[in-house]
Parts: sequence; structure tokens; C-alpha cells
Amino acid sequence: MVLDGMEDAIGKVFWPSKKGRKETKDSHRNGINLVRYADDFIITSFNETTALEIIKVIEDFLKIRGLTLSLVKTKVTTIQQGFDFLGWNFRKYSEKLIVKPSAKSISKLVKTLSQVVKNGKSTSQSQVIKRLNQILIGWTNYHQPVCAKVTFGKIDTILWGMLYHWAKRRHRNKSKQWIVQKYWHTVGTRKWVFKEGNTTLINASDTPIVRHISLKLDINPILNETYFTHRKVKQQNINHSAWKKTAGARLQIIGL
Repeated sequence: MVLDGMEDAIGKVFWPSKKGRKETKDSHRNGINLVRYADDFIITSFNETTALEIIKVIEDFLKIRGLTLSLVKTKVTTIQQGFDFLGWNFRKYSEKLIVKPSAKSISKLVKTLSQVVKNGKSTSQSQVIKRLNQILIGWTNYHQPVCAKVTFGKIDTILWGMLYHWAKRRHRNKSKQWIVQKYWHTVGTRKWVFKEGNTTLINASDTPIVRHISLKLDINPILNETYFTHRKVKQQNINHSAWKKTAGARLQIIGL
């Protein structure tokens, strides 16, 4: 709430009306746009000079409220170099904008999965699977709308290595073949399925990529109820179609 009014502060400097207020009809002059979530925000502009001027406006805006910009998080960069925001990396590759999970978000997930596996040295396989599934489902669902398919595959590979070392520690005198046969099984046409009984570890790569349907910002939820109803149905149909392709793998999960 303290940051409310930031856009107006920028607008009064870069697109003021005759009365000194923000002129909404000219709000995209110089490519200036503000996107904010809680206390994290990004501001775009067409050039570095404007970006540096905006920083000064923001600093003055925050100073009145007893706040300062974080020197660690604040930086001016180009879209070709990219930037991280809310766990995603935004970057243009050959004039095409690609949004994917950020390296920091991936690193944090790997550490969390590693900690679960390490803490499960004396835990049953099914309990380890259930805990890992909870983490994987939450993380993949969050990154589902962006270009995350390759990342999901890398997570599966990294986790396989963790689990093999976990199993190897439990049976130091057993061969690799014996360990693999005990903990990994074939389910239908799928091999290398980490499971115990009916409890199966999901593959992050089974998560379908479902693009977010853009919301019309000039629509009123009360006056345009039909629009929101149709939008919700369309989103559900897209999700159902995407998940149906991976239903075989997902149906193996129980107890979540």
C-alpha cells in the first residue's frame, strides 16, 4: 500500500497534463510501463537515459515514505540481456521474447529437492516420493504458462541422480542393477519409474505447457459477467485438453 501512487508520480513527470496530473491517454510515451507485484516492480522505457531519470523519480517517491531502492535488486538492463522478475527470466532472443524459469528459481528448487532427499535417509521410499511430489507439483504448476519444457526435463535428470545416490547409500554393498530393479520399475510403456507400491514419483516433464489467456483490462466483472464466464470455460477446456495428454502418468499419483 505504501507503494501505491508510484505510477502517478512517474506520470506527472513524463506525461503531465496541463493541470500537472498524469495524462492517461499519453501514458505509453517513451515506452514507459510499470508492472508491480507487492514490493517488486519493473519499469520499461525505450532508452537508458529515460530509465535513469525514472530511477531518480522513484528514489524521490520512496524517500518521502522513508524507503530506499535496493542496491542489490535495482539495475538498468536491455531486453536482449534480460532480467528476472517473480521467478521468471524475460529476455529477447533474435527479436523473440522468451519467458522461462529463472536460474535462481531453478537453483532454489534443486536445493529444496536435495534437502528432502538427504533428510529421507531413513525414510520409506513412498514418504520421500510424496514429499517430492508436493514440491514438484507446486513448482511446475507455477511455471506451467511459460517456456519451461526444457527446464522440466533437466529437473527430472537432476532428481534422478539425487535419488540414485539416495538408494546407493541405503544399499552400499549392492550392485547398480540390483538397486535399479528395487526402486525403479516399468509401468505400461514407461521405464525408469520411481515407485513403491501405488505411490509413484511424477515427472516434471509430464506437466503440459498451458499459456495464460490475456485479460481484457477494460472489462467490468459486474457489467460483463458473460465475458468472464466464457473466459473461465475456455481456460478450463485448454487445461483439460493439455492434462489429458499426460493423464496416464498423473494417475499414478496417490495420497496427495
